[in-house]
Amino acid sequence: MPRVRVPEQADGVRAGARGEHTHGEPAVPRTPLRRTSVRGQILDALRAALVGGELTPGEVYSAPVLGERFGVSATPVREAMQQLATEGAVEVVPNRGFRVTERSAHELRELAEVRALIEVPVMLRLARTVPAARWAELRPFAEATALAAAGGDLARYAEADRAFHGAVLSLSGNRQLVQVADDLHRRSQWPLVSGPVSGRRADLVADAAEHMALLEALIAQDLGVVSSLVGEHFAGAGG
Repeated sequence: MPRVRVPEQADGVRAGARGEHTHGEPAVPRTPLRRTSVRGQILDALRAALVGGELTPGEVYSAPVLGERFGVSATPVREAMQQLATEGAVEVVPNRGFRVTERSAHELRELAEVRALIEVPVMLRLARTVPAARWAELRPFAEATALAAAGGDLARYAEADRAFHGAVLSLSGNRQLVQVADDLHRRSQWPLVSGPVSGRRADLVADAAEHMALLEALIAQDLGVVSSLVGEHFAGAGG
């Protein structure tokens, strides 16, 4: 895949310029970038690589080597990695780069529990107060999760999944709530579950089906079904 070069950063950082390790690292797909929002594009690409399993938990990746893959200097890569560090996806390894965080099943269950404590009460309150027409407007979000799940695209599904939950919670009018919930949701999506994508497609399809069923129950204003579906969705540590 050909690379698209973007304007180099002023410092002209190259591999090894900051003493980071650049040899013997796992291969990273070469991802072409458009000539806009370089840091943002790299951040999106790295997030997709994390969710898609292309960046391996426990492995250390240096900014210069990743920059070489993207066809940019190390600076925007390092900035994107620093953002991922604040999100808990990677940790800084002095003079080497960034290690992808290894999360245990216990940690992922804890994140699911915290998400449930925040989102479930809000969803149930919204189910009683938001009119059916507003819920119907969210159908494209649920359909997007179904399409991504059908294709077994983990990275695409992760974004669609968070977009659906964000759209639901945004009806509360509480931006702080939406931001906190989104951060927790993102943290629960990486490092990803091990195994091939094909092995997770069934899980994604089932999770997306819960989104559709929940939305239909909200549109029908069937509070009993909504309560049951919301509880099951989080109990299964789904999306």
